[in-house]
Amino acid sequence: MKILVTGAAGYIGSVLVPILLKDGHKVVALDNFMYNQSSLLDCCYNDNLTIIRGDTRDRPLMEKLVKQADAIFPLACLTGAPLCAKDPVGAQTIIVDAVKMILDLSSKSQMIVYPTTNSGYGVGEKGKHCTEETPLRPISIYGKVKVEAENLILNSGHGITLRLATAFGVSPRMRLDLLVNDFTYRAVYDRFVVLFEAHFKRNYIHVRDISKAFVHAVNNFDKMKNEPYNVGLSDANLSKLELCQEIKKHVPEFYFVEATIGEDPDKRDYIVSNEKIEKTGFKPDVSLSLGIKELIKAYQVIKRNQYANI
Repeated sequence: MKILVTGAAGYIGSVLVPILLKDGHKVVALDNFMYNQSSLLDCCYNDNLTIIRGDTRDRPLMEKLVKQADAIFPLACLTGAPLCAKDPVGAQTIIVDAVKMILDLSSKSQMIVYPTTNSGYGVGEKGKHCTEETPLRPISIYGKVKVEAENLILNSGHGITLRLATAFGVSPRMRLDLLVNDFTYRAVYDRFVVLFEAHFKRNYIHVRDISKAFVHAVNNFDKMKNEPYNVGLSDANLSKLELCQEIKKHVPEFYFVEATIGEDPDKRDYIVSNEKIEKTGFKPDVSLSLGIKELIKAYQVIKRNQYANI
């Protein structure tokens, strides 16, 4: 297939694009390279890859690119609560308005797989798993605009949305502001972290398994379309405190303590059921433990704080 990926040089796209190319697809990778990243350089030898430096909000450009695509993965995003709070206009135009334009330019015969976030669940009910039927109650600007974009995709009649758990793991366009990545980095270099709202729970998923979920959605599009799917590790609904305990198994010197001040800007506190996508045959490959081991190795290479969406 010919697949258009917007935000293709970002944290997810930099892992997903090589997988799509390996599977034999033709990929048009659009990105504005706002972080000056070089994450797609190792794919440039591949004749099936086209890289375009541009903006997903550029209608004449998108009109040309959408027309040629069999499938569209709109990954372009201001990702995370802090970044969206800093630029709410950018969050609205990149996340919502660009999706509206893609839907306006595309036809029912084109597949759209869209990554949203299970931070849309906001604050969950204690002891109850959030399923795809659970009401969405986002608190941050990020959560709200992603939910708005998800609704547009699901109402289009030719889309699938993936409600991603908190991502972790190594990507050529690395991010250190993601919780597992951040805490593991602190364990390796600082040897300590001060936790706030340490009991808040969330779910986690490796970036390679996110990429696997996109491939799975395209391969099973007809039976999955017009539905949202939680994508996470079913054995990793963990609090911040429990996450630190997992990291300590790999970095015994890691010390963590809970503070009474500070708050999560997203107020995320929920446990998630991934049963719906698992019933379609999807199964993640990378456990939290394996991801932490991978990150510890990566942090022998990385010792800079520039890898963050803040």
